[in-house]
Amino acid sequence: MPKDFAVVATTENSDYAVIENRERKFFGLQFHPEVVHTPRGKELLANFVHGVCGCGKNWTMRSYLEKAVADIRAQVGSERVILGLSGGVDSSVAAALLHKAIGDQLTCVFVDHGLLRLNEAEQVMETFARHMGVKVIHVDASAVFMEKLSGVTDPEKKRKIIGAEFVEVFQAEARKLPNAKWLAQGTIYPDVIESMSVHGPSQTIKSHHNVGGLPEIMHLSLIEPLRSLFKDEVRRVGRELGIDEIFIGRHPFPGPGLGIRILG
Repeated sequence: MPKDFAVVATTENSDYAVIENRERKFFGLQFHPEVVHTPRGKELLANFVHGVCGCGKNWTMRSYLEKAVADIRAQVGSERVILGLSGGVDSSVAAALLHKAIGDQLTCVFVDHGLLRLNEAEQVMETFARHMGVKVIHVDASAVFMEKLSGVTDPEKKRKIIGAEFVEVFQAEARKLPNAKWLAQGTIYPDVIESMSVHGPSQTIKSHHNVGGLPEIMHLSLIEPLRSLFKDEVRRVGRELGIDEIFIGRHPFPGPGLGIRILG
């Protein structure tokens, strides 16, 4: 036991299930209250957050949305933003959020890389360009992607190729847009966790083409309005924004994923 700590809970197989230093407000648990099968785990966490730390209960997704919109407007100002729209949950919510914040200052680029589900390109264009009023450019780059991926079977190499080619396409489109200063991405927190070892010795799980910053050659600054959210939170933001449930509820399956799963 550390100095000045007291035992406040025991179990049949642990003499130190919970310890505390009341004066310093330090608490130690031998078990994991965040896992679903822990009895009263949520109650333990709630007691710590609200009782010990004194945090209120006034946070809502609506308040997050309002702050995100204000932050985007402050960050972007009068400059233009270009966003890579894949039609997946993350980029769709990012597009709707940015459109709410800056309207016509946003131009989305939908890249058909030849790794899409049946009729997906038409569905994305229909929903965003026609129904939501978002400005979307449709780029058919499937031949280029297929050529670059030809003969490559290693999944990590494929991810690198796909990511590099996305950069090329966006760079070409950005040149056509006057005053385009920002590249928006639908990066979410799990993308960041999986792509890098933050505090070693954890391993990189897999590379995400939208994590790791931008090459200097792009001359664009990065804006990632969903970077601190998990997938379930992104879906809640999408519902607040009124995005079609077809996009909100769809199983996560990004276009590049087909290039990884199909080996040849």
